[in-house]
Amino acid sequence: MAIYLISYDLIKTKDYKKLYDAIMSYQRCARITDSLWAIVSRKKAVEIRDFLKKHIDNDDKLFVCKINGEAAWFNLNKDVSGWLKKSIVKKNL
Repeated sequence: MAIYLISYDLIKTKDYKKLYDAIMSYQRCARITDSLWAIVSRKKAVEIRDFLKKHIDNDDKLFVCKINGEAAWFNLNKDVSGWLKKSIVKKNL
């Protein structure tokens, strides 16, 4: 299992619910900031991208990146920070 970051910009039609539902279909996920999520998956980044592409418009932007196990953050809410610590940091101790 790997941790992936998902970032997006919805351009004209902003159907966030459709995209959020697709992202949350991954059982382990966390919304880090307004347009940045983290998920845990066995799939490759290209497979995640292809799945999520079905839930956005052709003019929208989407970025999926595998985390290498190191992360740092500031001023995130307590729940997100806990999720990140549990999912990323402890995995690499």
